[in-house]
Amino acid sequence: MTVKLISTGSPFEKAFGYSRAVVKGPWCFVSGVTGYDYKTMTMPDDVAAQAENCFATIAWALGEGGFDMQDIVRVQYTVTDAALVDAAVPVLGKHLGEIRPAATMVIAGLIKPEMKIEIEVTAFKG
Repeated sequence: MTVKLISTGSPFEKAFGYSRAVVKGPWCFVSGVTGYDYKTMTMPDDVAAQAENCFATIAWALGEGGFDMQDIVRVQYTVTDAALVDAAVPVLGKHLGEIRPAATMVIAGLIKPEMKIEIEVTAFKG
């Protein structure tokens, strides 16, 4: 079974030693994505805008692997403060409300203070 490694070219991927996504057989595992716009390496302050950037990167990574958003079967959200959840929920519902994957939300710190949300997904094409 072949493995395909997908990279955005982000400096984080090389420094930390990971791939943005890994495709193995009918599975695509997308690493946790924060709200950076990887074209400009900028991060909006607003959690909803960060979530939009997360989904743009996720959709791109899935597409590079031959998958699409409809193939998502699992999602994990990490939000840095429970007070941010209400602002993020409309974006989460916009992108996954019809897909309705199994989901977990965790409130925890992230590695940089400007990061307010991280989204990780698993997709399956079966």
